[in-house]
Amino acid sequence: MLVSVDEAVKADQVVARAMLPGVLQTIKVADKLGVEPKDVPGLFQLKVGDSVEKGQVVSQTKGFLIFKGQTLTSDYTGTIEAISEITGSVLVREPSIPVDVKAYVEGKVAQIIPEEGAIIETRGAMVQGIFGVGGERQGIIRVAVEGPDQALHADHISEADAGKILIGGAGFSYDAIIKASQCNVVGLVAGGVRDSDLTRFLGYDIGVAITGTEAINLTLMVTEGFGYLNMAHRTFDLFRELEGKVASINGATQIRAGVIRPEVIVPLPLTGAAETAGMGGVLEVGTAIRVIREPYFGQLGTVTDLPPQLMEVDSGTHVRVLKAQLEGGHEVLVPRANVEIIAT
Repeated sequence: MLVSVDEAVKADQVVARAMLPGVLQTIKVADKLGVEPKDVPGLFQLKVGDSVEKGQVVSQTKGFLIFKGQTLTSDYTGTIEAISEITGSVLVREPSIPVDVKAYVEGKVAQIIPEEGAIIETRGAMVQGIFGVGGERQGIIRVAVEGPDQALHADHISEADAGKILIGGAGFSYDAIIKASQCNVVGLVAGGVRDSDLTRFLGYDIGVAITGTEAINLTLMVTEGFGYLNMAHRTFDLFRELEGKVASINGATQIRAGVIRPEVIVPLPLTGAAETAGMGGVLEVGTAIRVIREPYFGQLGTVTDLPPQLMEVDSGTHVRVLKAQLEGGHEVLVPRANVEIIAT
């Protein structure tokens, strides 16, 4: 660990570093010199534990009469790990590979987890999405469309958007994704995206495994689902309030056990008003919620009743439920596990 508890950290600050063993390479000394494997230890000029550089002479045979001796140089840089008289080969371990873990969000180190990492604590605004791809990145928020019902296209993006997280409304098109990638945009956030556009951009179909490790240069997140779906007004208004601020975005998503949701986090001063979507808050009558399962997936509403008894649902299981008044006036009964709180 490179930080300590209560230390203030920046989003791009390295908080932990691990050194992975380098690749193990083989120099086939016996084959290259035309000698017996048992002779290799005596001909090799280095011993186990010695460092070696690429191009360095490591072995040489003596000439005989009119025949010149042979010289062998190393093809690798690293450390001699083994010299075998059985195979006639020498193993070279290339230099260790450093793996850095960054803080991801600006805040304070709340806890050190030995040999794992650190927990960073921050206060701010967070918007969780339904689905995303791409890893952890930081950028400045810019709302690129006029309203939550407007899709983001290539003509909304320019080279001046390099390093920014662009907010769309109903979705972002394939041409917008390509333009954003070319202009070094950090991330795109909108209500939805066409599955065909996402597949075309990635070059393969997304399966059920966790996302977030794709080899792409920007992170994509949708707040409502697949297709063009208007971003919730509360979410879009929140992004307008956060415009110009530095945010952290992560598209990692897992939809099975151990659910992981994509997110945008904006650290704010303790005195700032932070609206949080999808975390915190108390579930009670009057609480604003969003349904995250069919048949009311993505719809916003307000809790009107919290029946204390368990109720049987369509699957046959007995669960705790709530009644909610959805936008438009329709009252529904849904499992409490199928909603997320939109808390202020």
